[in-house]
Amino acid sequence: MRMIKDDFSLLDRLAEASAEAILPHFRRLSGVENKADDGFDPVTQADKAAEAALRAILASERPDDGILGEEFQNHAGSSGRTWIIDPIDGTRGFMIGLPVWGVLVALADASGPVLGMMSQPYVGERFLASPDGAFHVDRAGRRTPLATRPCASLDAAILTTTSPDGFTPEVIPRFAALARRCRMVRYGTDCYAYALLAAGHVDVVVEMGLKPFDIAPFVPIVEAAGGAITDFAGERIGPTLPHTFNGEAVAVGDASLLPAVLEVLNG
Repeated sequence: MRMIKDDFSLLDRLAEASAEAILPHFRRLSGVENKADDGFDPVTQADKAAEAALRAILASERPDDGILGEEFQNHAGSSGRTWIIDPIDGTRGFMIGLPVWGVLVALADASGPVLGMMSQPYVGERFLASPDGAFHVDRAGRRTPLATRPCASLDAAILTTTSPDGFTPEVIPRFAALARRCRMVRYGTDCYAYALLAAGHVDVVVEMGLKPFDIAPFVPIVEAAGGAITDFAGERIGPTLPHTFNGEAVAVGDASLLPAVLEVLNG
């Protein structure tokens, strides 16, 4: 447990280092690269600078741990623990000046992610989780517990996804059917959706095509706040991260809502 507590305190230093690397570029971008051979997968100077800063700290303070990151080569490590990092989740929003992006960091062992952080340095807030619970930290440094809210029926639920473009053709009409059953649907939320679900403002998040670094921090954050996070089959995704994750995520703040969501998504 001592190591986990030390790792949890390390999250704050990782957040501060990534903020120093990113904020000089936000709304001041000099260019964007496309990583994709087909389509558009953007990366900016800020993405690379932030991941380099995170890796430097981890290499110094946790040299035996593995690192799985979005922008640079993976480091296997020898400890059985892996840091999973996305220096900027929501690069498209970052490109156009929207503050819906976040720095994502998780620590996983054989059981899956055990620590998670989403940091939004421009807004000045962090969402954190450890075995001791899930917490929100505001710009003034005040730390309060995160808790999902009760929502036992779809007609009362607020549903979010980044974009239906991320769904396969057969899932697009099923998501549309789910949206019709819910009280409201919002798009373009990126990583903030899971954080807001953990904070009790959103009830359902549905995504496809995710990579491990897109979702890993939110497994402990959502679960410690009282919610559930599974794939479309209803299987808990934590143990699949980082190696066998299928890219699907369904997060609910109220676990009793999960069967209804899955029934609609699976046709």
